[in-house]
Amino acid sequence: MNSLRNTMTACAMAMATVLSLSFATAAQAASAEDLNRDSAQALRNLTQTNRTANDIARNARAVLVFPNIVKAGLVFGGSYGEGTMMKGNRVVDYYNSVSGSWGLQAGAQSYGYVVFLMNDKAIDYIEKTAGFEIGVGPTVVVVDEGIAKNLSTSTLKEDAYAFIFNQQGLMAGLSIEGTKISRIDRGQAPSASR
Repeated sequence: MNSLRNTMTACAMAMATVLSLSFATAAQAASAEDLNRDSAQALRNLTQTNRTANDIARNARAVLVFPNIVKAGLVFGGSYGEGTMMKGNRVVDYYNSVSGSWGLQAGAQSYGYVVFLMNDKAIDYIEKTAGFEIGVGPTVVVVDEGIAKNLSTSTLKEDAYAFIFNQQGLMAGLSIEGTKISRIDRGQAPSASR
């Protein structure tokens, strides 16, 4: 029994090391200019292909854009990606998106997501806490096809609306609940990006 437990612990530690190295490499690869460009392109693609996202974007006070999140797991898993906060056409800050999980899972995938911040309360919370966990703090509604059918500009009552896009890979059951979003320093002032 102890042998099995030791083997599982060793596998978990090895997977955690591989995941952390993968995420660290991905984090170092993206410059501020890359994040600005990729975020603007992701937001543009989403709003051009999804009418609901376009309608919400017109009413949003700010937008968190994570153009590429990498998620991997083998019993223990995690995800990591970096993105921007945009107000209007201007990048005003940089954030990362981190989550961890355990359970029956195996594989890897990449995706992106956008969180439209609809009011000053949500923006203030994120700026004052240097980030937040989805599911704690501002109310975030993840918009899927069913929810999108019932949304219009007159029914937008929540603090934030999230859209997940470009899902590619071998894992199923994608969720951003519990994801921690934190401010990061990119070492230079943000610039206009769209």
